[in-house]
Amino acid sequence: MGLVEAIKRAGVSKQFLPLISIAIGIAIGVVYLTEFDLKQGVLVGTILGLSASGLYSGTKNTMEREDK
Repeated sequence: MGLVEAIKRAGVSKQFLPLISIAIGIAIGVVYLTEFDLKQGVLVGTILGLSASGLYSGTKNTMEREDK
């Protein structure tokens, strides 16, 4: 989530953030979590990326509702 937020603040369009989140998740999954097992790393990384994207979106929506 933090990496995607930093990328967003760098000026990347919001429409690309979910894809960036998944790509970062896959990279972390392959390199760090599964020690270069490609199939398992892609699966775990996709889940990580989607989870981070959903968590960010859910938190953002919750915060917006509180402000109104």
